[in-house]
Amino acid sequence: MVMDLFRSEEMMLCQLILPADSAHETITKLGEVGMFQFKDLNADKTAFARTYASQVKRCDEMLRKLRFFAEQIAKADIMVSPKAGVQRPYELDELEGKLHELETELLEANSNQNKLSRSHSELVELQLVLEKAGGFFEDAMRDVSSIQDELHARAHLPDGSSSPGPSIQTPLLNSATDGAAIELQVRRHPSTQPLCQASIFPVSDLVLDQETGGMASNSARLGFVTGLVLTEKAQAFERVLFRATRGNMFLKMAHIDGLVKDPVLGTKLEKTVFVVFFAGERARTKILKLCEAVGANRYPFPEDRARQSQMNAEVNGRLRELHVTLDAGERQREHVLSEMAVSLADWSVQVGREKAVYHTLNKLSVDVTRACLVAEGWCPVVAKGRVTDAIDRASFQSSAQVSTVFKELPTKEAPPTYFQTNKVTEVFQDIVDAYGVARYREVNPAVFTIVTFPFLFAVMFGDFGHGLLMLLFSSFLVIYEKKLSNVNNEIFNMIYAGRYCILLMSIFSMYTGLLYNEFFSMPMSLFGSSHYVCPSDPSLPFSRCEAGAKDGLIMNPELDTPYMIGVDPVWHGTKTELQFTNSMKMKMSVIMGVVQMTAGIFLSAVNHRHFKDNLSMICEFIPQVLFLMAMFGYLSLLIIAKWCMGTREHPITADLYHVMIYMFLSPGNVDCMDSITGKAGCSENLMYSGQGGVQLFLVFVMLVCIPWMLLPKPLILKKRHEENMRAGFNLLVEDDDDSSNGGNGAHAEFEFSDILVHQIIHTIEFVLGAVSNTASYLRLWALSLAHAELSAVFWERILMLGISLKNPAVIVACFFMWAMATFGVLMAMESLSAFLHALRLHWVEFQNKFYCGDGYKFVAFSFAEVLSEMHL
Repeated sequence: MVMDLFRSEEMMLCQLILPADSAHETITKLGEVGMFQFKDLNADKTAFARTYASQVKRCDEMLRKLRFFAEQIAKADIMVSPKAGVQRPYELDELEGKLHELETELLEANSNQNKLSRSHSELVELQLVLEKAGGFFEDAMRDVSSIQDELHARAHLPDGSSSPGPSIQTPLLNSATDGAAIELQVRRHPSTQPLCQASIFPVSDLVLDQETGGMASNSARLGFVTGLVLTEKAQAFERVLFRATRGNMFLKMAHIDGLVKDPVLGTKLEKTVFVVFFAGERARTKILKLCEAVGANRYPFPEDRARQSQMNAEVNGRLRELHVTLDAGERQREHVLSEMAVSLADWSVQVGREKAVYHTLNKLSVDVTRACLVAEGWCPVVAKGRVTDAIDRASFQSSAQVSTVFKELPTKEAPPTYFQTNKVTEVFQDIVDAYGVARYREVNPAVFTIVTFPFLFAVMFGDFGHGLLMLLFSSFLVIYEKKLSNVNNEIFNMIYAGRYCILLMSIFSMYTGLLYNEFFSMPMSLFGSSHYVCPSDPSLPFSRCEAGAKDGLIMNPELDTPYMIGVDPVWHGTKTELQFTNSMKMKMSVIMGVVQMTAGIFLSAVNHRHFKDNLSMICEFIPQVLFLMAMFGYLSLLIIAKWCMGTREHPITADLYHVMIYMFLSPGNVDCMDSITGKAGCSENLMYSGQGGVQLFLVFVMLVCIPWMLLPKPLILKKRHEENMRAGFNLLVEDDDDSSNGGNGAHAEFEFSDILVHQIIHTIEFVLGAVSNTASYLRLWALSLAHAELSAVFWERILMLGISLKNPAVIVACFFMWAMATFGVLMAMESLSAFLHALRLHWVEFQNKFYCGDGYKFVAFSFAEVLSEMHL
């Protein structure tokens, strides 16, 4: 059944008495229907103190697990391919256990994978340390060998024997005479637990005693630390090491080509291998702390070359084993996630529905015996049958011994507002609701906005070419609306939601562009070139007609009719084009504004009649119409008369600005007659006989309408209240807003001062708004002029300038610049500006004449809306 969009649907307040054993099933069926708005009967209770708080908490926990599964599936980039056949539905308790098992399994798999991946990354870094640091020591060994040969050559004794010295096989930092074992200390980072080591070797001083020719006897403790540090921190690490040890260290670094996966972060980063040589326990402690501070990972490195080869082989073997283990674990994890992905959407919908049901059950009042639950809510009258059918089906399916009781409650509470919209009218209803939700059963401006909004936009954006581009874009959105509905982008979704509004705006823009006779600012000769000719020689073109420049063009005697549709193309490019179009569009804007504001006032009369508010009809509607018609309705008639009554021989040259100004400054004196000399100062303003008397009468009507709107209504309301009090009734009298609603709002104590102040504000607002709102419609003229001039500038100064140079490269470049300017400035910025101005004209100038907008929406309990909010 198609519901009326002109007024909101009639609502009824209902009460449901649900048996406890069928309450869940009844709420589920009502959620599927989506036409019942539940009232919260436990508003004084906190969320944790309600009856079904534990069930809601369970559903929240299950949804958390499902979101975790969805994130893991998305990270694994698994394609969902539902299994053939119908999946067996789970009960809520069974599904909760299933999700717990899957979460435990997945967390364990993730933990194992993370540990193995971290071990793999640590072994890769250790392999790099062995490779780079081994290069350091090989270079050092070669240097030692060359120095040793030189020392042997210089240190021979006189009897031909030589002093013993260190062998090339001796470890780099250990003397051949010191056979102490190497002390290996393995330490782990407190948070990351990487493999790390500081090697301390008791070594003899290798400094040659030049005086005795032997080895020095004093001993020192030398050591080194190896590891990796981020390349971006390498220089800072070197500076801090130098300052902390006061230069008593030796640092070697080697940059690693490519990226290395960090064991802690799990991301690939640029790293550098370092080896720090130091002497003393204090220097060692400082270096270890600095390594922790910069996040450097330290690894063990044996000095012995054989041990290096052995460790390298062990690392390679462990890497191969870990690679196999990681592949097997990843396959198992992907298998688990693939099984989840098949049923994840169904599980999410099921849990989301259950949570919504229990959340709604928390709004119900529980009977003392806990045998039944009581619910209250709003239901559209037209949907009563669907609601009762859903309740009956729920009672039958739950096998309840007692059926649910459904009854209507009398109430004076203001009902919610509900309009049934479709995908075309929804965007226009949203435009109106953004200003304010309609009061229950008042006139809905969206019915008129469907036509007036795109039309006023087109008046400001009128160009056939630009409208055609917008039509192509909106047609693309409409044709592929199903595919584009899944795009997850906030800005695009806003444009997509208004696709039908953009479609209508483009069609109206093409229509007004046809009237303006503009195609990308160029005139169109669809109905002939022009109906004007040169007065001296009709065959001459306009550019060579000197008489036309002096005296003006004349109508073509063969045609003797105006141009068929729109503006004559002869005006394009002339010196008087701007003057002509300015005058036409400005007067057109005033007429459109007066027509729309008058329509708004008449819609207020429709509201007054519907709510049976005769007092507002007499004391507000009638004086408002008379005031607006006496001022700007008269101005609109003068504009139309000036367009229609003038001829070439006897043109009407009245200045309407002066007519309206002298109408108030000097009522009755239309031609500016001087009382002393008796001469008329502006005789051209006299357009018809008796004009002075008519304007004097109109000024008198406007002066009468002001107190008419101000005083009678408050005084009559006061008199009614006094009569009721004298009659002995303790009645509450509605305030001004509620009286215009015909008794559909909440009552309040009568205060004459409040009523009078409100009426004064309302009267002043209307009188001043009649002038300001009419002037506000001049934005139609201003933005239309700006759009036309910008389009002409882009066409002539960019595109035509490039074409005139006759250079292909310049033409292509100018066309590109013109296209970017057209799309960026005119199609994007100008269209948005025209949209906002059209929005302002509807919200302020049109809707404030009749639209209260102080209602609240009908928000039914609907699974479709709940799942949509959850993006399911």
